[in-house]
Amino acid sequence: MEINLHNKTALVCGSSAGIGKATAQQFASAGARVILLARNEDKLKTVLQTLDQSHGQNHDYLVADFSKPDELSDVINAFAKANPIHILINNTGGPAAGWLIDAEVSALESGFTQHIKCNQILAKACFPSMKEAGYGRIINIISTSVKAPIDFLGVSNVIRGAVANWAKTLSNELGPHGITVNNVLPGFTATERLDAIIKGKAQRANHSEDEAAAIMKSYVPVRRFAEADEVANAITFLASEKASYINGINLPVDGGRTKSL
Repeated sequence: MEINLHNKTALVCGSSAGIGKATAQQFASAGARVILLARNEDKLKTVLQTLDQSHGQNHDYLVADFSKPDELSDVINAFAKANPIHILINNTGGPAAGWLIDAEVSALESGFTQHIKCNQILAKACFPSMKEAGYGRIINIISTSVKAPIDFLGVSNVIRGAVANWAKTLSNELGPHGITVNNVLPGFTATERLDAIIKGKAQRANHSEDEAAAIMKSYVPVRRFAEADEVANAITFLASEKASYINGINLPVDGGRTKSL
């Protein structure tokens, strides 16, 4: 099956590294024009140079910090006025690890701002051109904690669940316009965030990081971590016309770790 994203423009958030970067690269290879979005301009410039241009695309990047929603709003609305966006990938680094009972209210407020507020800003900016085209894909990269809370990721569990409900609501509202809204739930994926989680687990249990990683892998039926490209494969499919009848779902890409159906 060939994925064809020709004549589509994709805005990929958090695309300076990890799953976002892998997704942007796959989109470009499939023919999409890719707009990178993150806060580190130097990293964005580096990723931009890796994007396939063999289909004549003119890729670009936007710089914005999701802790500053007003700044994001200015950046995306200025861009969207002059450029149609057909695919939106909401992908933001998760809240810091920790027990929920120990979290300050400010941590919940920050998580809500970076995920719900910013997702809403982006969706509202992209919606007019998606509606006009009769084609849109909003894909949110969240977490398997949507299926079952993960220990020591208290604030993240709360915020990711809120994003899942936000997305399900939008999927009902936007479906009649040819716009689908879905969530991809990565399991343990070899990214900088996973490195930080492993380090924290090792410190709390007085293990080496290798021991902590081995324990985490033992929870996964396939006994390994995912590569970012493996998650990006699912995202790329959902972004394509091949997935036009898939709407409002939570798709785990976790090697079978999630125990719920």
